[in-house]
Amino acid sequence: MRNEQEMMDLIINTATEDERIRAVYMNGSRTNPNVPNDIFQDYDIVYVVTETSIFIEDENWINIFGDLLMVQEPDKLDRGIGLNMNFERRYAYLMLFTDGNRIDLTLQTKETMLEEYGKDKLTIPLVDKDNFLPSIPSPSDIDYHVKQPTEGQFDSCTNNFWWCLQNVAKGIWRDELPYAKLMFKYTTRESLDEMVNWWIGIEYDFQVSTGKMGKYFKKFLPESYWDMYQATYSDGSYENIWDSVFITCELFRALARDVAESLSYTYPASDDKNMMEYLQHVSKLPADAKEIY
Repeated sequence: MRNEQEMMDLIINTATEDERIRAVYMNGSRTNPNVPNDIFQDYDIVYVVTETSIFIEDENWINIFGDLLMVQEPDKLDRGIGLNMNFERRYAYLMLFTDGNRIDLTLQTKETMLEEYGKDKLTIPLVDKDNFLPSIPSPSDIDYHVKQPTEGQFDSCTNNFWWCLQNVAKGIWRDELPYAKLMFKYTTRESLDEMVNWWIGIEYDFQVSTGKMGKYFKKFLPESYWDMYQATYSDGSYENIWDSVFITCELFRALARDVAESLSYTYPASDDKNMMEYLQHVSKLPADAKEIY
């Protein structure tokens, strides 16, 4: 596997030697001082080019970066499903190589760059042949820090959590496994993860990022809460799904009460009590029941 220095030399030297490429900058995790380097980190690179079409028309030019295991061209795929994509402004190649390295390379014109450069605060310049890259501050992940919820956001999250659990319960009783699992994922877990983020934010004065899709939850949660969080994942067994539902409720309750107390918000204790009684009842309901109560 080529190391970081080899990859950066390749990326920069390719741009330096090609007159069509006028500037290069990088964003993503490799510019974030708070993210440790590892072997799976992508190289998120932008080439500012004189025009995109001359690269797009040459399907083999990306081979200069190495032997490809697979490539995705998201702009082409989006156009293929009917979206209006302007290839003249930008075009991306997501490249995975046989040595395990990955480069996410975006081509963009100078005009597009001037509109977008620096909006992502995790950006650093690498090459600027014409000295047209605007001056930007040192990279910072501040835009990704957990944000303090408003009272309305807290109320919406807690209400949605308790309300949508009836759909999970209904799906389990009906033996509708995909519905039950996906309803849990897209409503219950979404609300839980939101509360986890806020709880961590409070613990760290809203000065940290929990990462994309909560990938750093383990780093910030106490071991007891992390053990509970792991137990919220279940398999296809309805008995195990019910276990995960009840541990999810326990964890959500503990986190939400802390958040409410810290921010002087009101936790919906009656919704919690009523829905827990409902869930306990439905979990014991016979499969041939003619009435809920």
